[in-house]
Amino acid sequence: MNFRLIPGSQTVEGFCLIRSVEKKITAKGSAYLDMVISDNSGEMVAKLWDYKESPAMVFNKFDFVKVRGQIVPFNDTHQFRIDRIRKVKPEDNVRIDDYVPSACLPGDQMLDEIRNIVFGFSDEELKKLVMCIIEKYEDKLIYWPAAKALHHAIRGGLLMHTLSILRLAASVCNIYTYVNYDLLCSGIILHDIAKIWEIDSAETGVPGDYTVQGNLIGHLVMGAIEIDRVGRETGISDDTLMLLEHMLISHHGIPEYGAAKLPMTIEAQVLAMLDDFDAKMYEFSSSVFSVEPGEFTGKQWALDNRILYNHGRSGDGGVELN
Repeated sequence: MNFRLIPGSQTVEGFCLIRSVEKKITAKGSAYLDMVISDNSGEMVAKLWDYKESPAMVFNKFDFVKVRGQIVPFNDTHQFRIDRIRKVKPEDNVRIDDYVPSACLPGDQMLDEIRNIVFGFSDEELKKLVMCIIEKYEDKLIYWPAAKALHHAIRGGLLMHTLSILRLAASVCNIYTYVNYDLLCSGIILHDIAKIWEIDSAETGVPGDYTVQGNLIGHLVMGAIEIDRVGRETGISDDTLMLLEHMLISHHGIPEYGAAKLPMTIEAQVLAMLDDFDAKMYEFSSSVFSVEPGEFTGKQWALDNRILYNHGRSGDGGVELN
């Protein structure tokens, strides 16, 4: 944990996120809070003993808090014994992005870039539909994660994943000029929009559990339903809605990965491939850079249980194509 040691003491303090919290009772009948706290360096079990409940001392999962206390040994590990705790205040002048794993760019910046792409569409129907949905959910889009545990399961991960695929799509369409750019980008922007309802989260952007809708329906079908609903409200043609809805329900590529249909249009196939490519690149980079150069990772479940090697040769900033 990135806590600051208070000079002349064994006490530390800092800001963190509450990942879980439960009120419990000791054998002697005293109340205490059993927590897991985290920042961008990791997580730790924490205890607040002799807990006295009051309006200011009610804490929930995903609360952003400031704590003070001691790190003490416990059962071959460490836990944090809380002396003082309170919720973060505006005058603390701290950003949640600095304390939880977050996207490489601020959410509002990524959303602005996506909007600019949509403004450039020549297809007025797609422009109208996509902008309507973006504006409807922009407050959540700027911080929502893209997954519960795998690729882009970080604050702002949904937009980071979306923007990465959009940038890839520009190059794809420059090479394969028969691909409809506006349709492909529309499918990319909307393909994971229903992650907002599939995964529980809060403004901290930390992914929680799957929702009831997420478990029973899933984001592919929920996204297609939302496109159909908004599209009919805004007068979008049946043909346009059908093409977009097909892209959403097929973007996982094959039924084994959750696709309701195999991709049957060029743009649907490109979306499925770019979605898988970006997801795998995130898993590769996260895993490889978690070990020192010259070392192998452990088996990576999301990558067919492969072990990966960090060769230590850094990227050179890309290649300019003439």
